[in-house]
Amino acid sequence: MQNIENLIFDLGGVILTLDMPRAEQHFTALGVKDYNTLFRSGNVSSFFKDYEVGGISDAEFLEALRNLAALPLTDEELVAAWNAMLGHFPEERIALLSKLKNKYRSFLFSNTNALHLITFRKMYTDAFNGNVFDDHFEKAYYSHLLRMRKPDKESYEHIIRENNLDPSKTVFIDDSILNIEGAEAAGLKGIHIKPGTSILDIDL
Repeated sequence: MQNIENLIFDLGGVILTLDMPRAEQHFTALGVKDYNTLFRSGNVSSFFKDYEVGGISDAEFLEALRNLAALPLTDEELVAAWNAMLGHFPEERIALLSKLKNKYRSFLFSNTNALHLITFRKMYTDAFNGNVFDDHFEKAYYSHLLRMRKPDKESYEHIIRENNLDPSKTVFIDDSILNIEGAEAAGLKGIHIKPGTSILDIDL
């Protein structure tokens, strides 16, 4: 890719696979009814976003999740169901990240949360001989630690400013068109990973 010096990757759906049906199965098995209405509608409870920007604690999130499910579920049951959406790290995607790091300044920007971060970091370490996932990047940005989330323009501008990036020479890669539009509003070049494709299909 010509005149590109920097890459910013999304995580879920781009590097890490997601398994939303498995999450639904876990919650349904616990007795949750109307999973799609509660968890996947456009009107999903605001506490999900609050958790993504570090606005509430793990305990507060789990209590809100328990209230949403309207069931006397234990923290352990809720955490297991919540983490069920996390798939795996395909080896060929990880190999590509290692290759691209030698060619570009590479960063990560993920809308995530504390419980997921602990889990997918451990998943990666277990799957890749004790290695550390974040080592693939010059810096990894996680929304709950950054206290900003995509697609807010300010979140991209913070990363650009902190790393002295030239937006016109920086590509942001995400599977959400809304996040791509937010990145482009901040001057970044966007690549949308559409369903049925992956980062292996990008000419980088």
